[in-house]
Amino acid sequence: MTEIELSRVDGEFHLVAKNPDGNEVHLDASPSIGGTGKGMRPMQMLLSALAGCSTIDVLSILRKQQQQVTGIKVFVKGDRKEGKAPNPFQSIQLRYVVFGNVTLEKAERAVSLSIDKYCSVAATLDKSVKLSYSCEVES
Repeated sequence: MTEIELSRVDGEFHLVAKNPDGNEVHLDASPSIGGTGKGMRPMQMLLSALAGCSTIDVLSILRKQQQQVTGIKVFVKGDRKEGKAPNPFQSIQLRYVVFGNVTLEKAERAVSLSIDKYCSVAATLDKSVKLSYSCEVES
């Protein structure tokens, strides 16, 4: 079972989430409703969780394929349903840029395996959100 402890830090919406290892992530609300910009918004955290989970998969797969990765960036955009609450994501686009001595074919395959098979966050979003992705390699 996964556990997180969430606590209010100050008088408004600044929150801190802590895992059992003591690692912390700060969250805050939008300034339009009284947030102060001291942390990511929850929906930004969801995009970060998807990108982080998938990136760990991609790096692991490429390591097993003996590809020499020197860096990776993932750019994530989420399109939300407009109107009254809730405003869930309808679609999320991920763009992976892999750096190093890596073949494009292996990078694309690693991304595909992650999103379509291994990433638990992607699987959690599977039926409710349309996920799309692309991959580039830069040496």
